Amino acid sequence: MKQYVLQRFLQMIVILFGTSFIIFFLFAMLPGDYIDSNINLTPERAHELKALYGLDQPVLKRYFTWLGNAIHGDFGYSLKHQEKVTSLLNKYVWNSFIIALLALILTWTIALLTGVLSAIKQYSWFDGIVTFFVFAAMSFPSFFISLLFIKWFGVDLQILPIGGMIDTGSEAGGLAHILEVVKHMILPVAVLTLLSIGSLTRYFRTGMLEVVRQDFIRTARAKGLKERTVIFKHALRNAILPAITLLAFELPGLFSGAIIIEQIFNWPGVGKIQLESVGFRDYPVLMAFTLFLSSLTIIGNFLADITYAAADPRIRLK
Repeated sequence: MKQYVLQRFLQMIVILFGTSFIIFFLFAMLPGDYIDSNINLTPERAHELKALYGLDQPVLKRYFTWLGNAIHGDFGYSLKHQEKVTSLLNKYVWNSFIIALLALILTWTIALLTGVLSAIKQYSWFDGIVTFFVFAAMSFPSFFISLLFIKWFGVDLQILPIGGMIDTGSEAGGLAHILEVVKHMILPVAVLTLLSIGSLTRYFRTGMLEVVRQDFIRTARAKGLKERTVIFKHALRNAILPAITLLAFELPGLFSGAIIIEQIFNWPGVGKIQLESVGFRDYPVLMAFTLFLSSLTIIGNFLADITYAAADPRIRLK
């Protein structure tokens, strides 16, 4: 087990370096940059800035310089925001992480319970209602559901704020500040959860339906085990295995998928910074955030491989 973990860890490091190479060269191949797109700069000043930030160097030399700085936590300087990339992202990435993580926990909890119950009660009224709402949630685009929730809960009922992270002009601190943030994050988290829950619920339902028909489940029931034990101890542990792979991609997907949600609800997350960076060709910010999402995916796959053993003892990690 230790040897396997060490081997996978070394593979993860190699993949991460390879990913950084691809990311840097893809952005280096894009035409122009922030300096080229700034029409207020004279050619002399633009040439001076390129020399100052090393943009006139060969691409390979620039990559190794960027990589060496990145290893030490320095991902360059944002010309658009006139701030270090690490400091800039640190201001906003945690705001996005809060809603992404909470939406991930809610999505998996609700999808797991409803998917298992739908499989157990196949073709029942509960299964029909779940199927209806699942396909309804998957049918509407994110901006439509967001605007609908804003109208219902923010405008008509006036029970939830329609945007921002805190109230305008608020100076609350301590517990009052936390409760204020929680109140503002209800709508964006609800929309993210609703958009992600549909496909995952169907995934769990299909997996459970395949498992409950297998011989070892009939054997467990023949032994007189309680139905709860048969479903949640024997069937679920086998049905959840394919879903572990999905977990490795859920968190990066929520970060990238929350960009539209953050714009609609004016949530001060990293999505706004990313869109601004695309418009102004602020490549250092884009490279750092893309590498961040890639790292989450690579680490998620690493953890997924290890989690297989905990979910199914039959899998031997050697």
